[in-house]
Amino acid sequence: MQTPELLTPVWEDYELIDSGDFEKLERFGKYITRRPEPQAIWQKSLSEEEWRRLATASFRREGGSEERGRWSLSPHQPEQWRISQRVGDRKITLRLGLTSFKHVGVFPEQAENWNFIFDSVKGLQKGGIQRPKVLNMFAYTGGASLAAAVAGAEVTHVDSVKQCISWARENMEESRIEGIRWVVEDALKFARREVKRGHRYEGIILDPPAYGRGPEGEKWVLEQNIAEMLSLCAELLQEGGFLVLNLYSMGLSALLAKSAVNQLIANPKWEQFGELYFTDRAGKSLPLGVYYRCRK
Repeated sequence: MQTPELLTPVWEDYELIDSGDFEKLERFGKYITRRPEPQAIWQKSLSEEEWRRLATASFRREGGSEERGRWSLSPHQPEQWRISQRVGDRKITLRLGLTSFKHVGVFPEQAENWNFIFDSVKGLQKGGIQRPKVLNMFAYTGGASLAAAVAGAEVTHVDSVKQCISWARENMEESRIEGIRWVVEDALKFARREVKRGHRYEGIILDPPAYGRGPEGEKWVLEQNIAEMLSLCAELLQEGGFLVLNLYSMGLSALLAKSAVNQLIANPKWEQFGELYFTDRAGKSLPLGVYYRCRK
């Protein structure tokens, strides 16, 4: 039986400096953030004094909320800044910002999937599909959409949050890319409609949250809705196309993702699954999500 594979991307503009005590200390470009990390169950390697000295932006939860909070900034820390990352033979530019949900606008571990998406689009082109159609759902600020677009794909980017669509559009413009169609809609509703219309895609990217709301209040609960979403994707995906699935919910495994997809896409031509991670300066490896990817 195939075994899970651990993948970590190479970045110039990102580094996991330290992790522990349910926090992580990260460098994005020349700025260093400190924010909660539920999987960092070990002790920190650096002292509290060093964390305070290094961090230019520190997130603290407020009002008993598990997610919401506020940032404390050093005098030279901007509210927004930019980093870049090489994808294939191109570079993409990402605008970062400090949100009230502790996020900064990018999940750096996903760069490993961006390379896979880029290579998959190029492979489809070599097979004779000049402009592969790629669907990215729960697409957030668009790193995966940019990876597909710079490779030459015709990309449909779906997210239920209008502000995320605007942010992704900024990233596209900063990266001097074209060819992305923006859709503000509940992803499950969009997928159902695409199946009814008979539309098909050469690539599908799924990055669903544990919980979410559509623009009209539609409720998304991963454990309740993922089976239907995968079933719809199996219909939307062309023979020979690729699928990328990311799962962040704690307690969900890569093997679970594989089993769920294999029920719908039996005997894929190629598949890979496992964990995405970064290792800090002290050698502690922090898992940051599970992935499954295949070619139909």
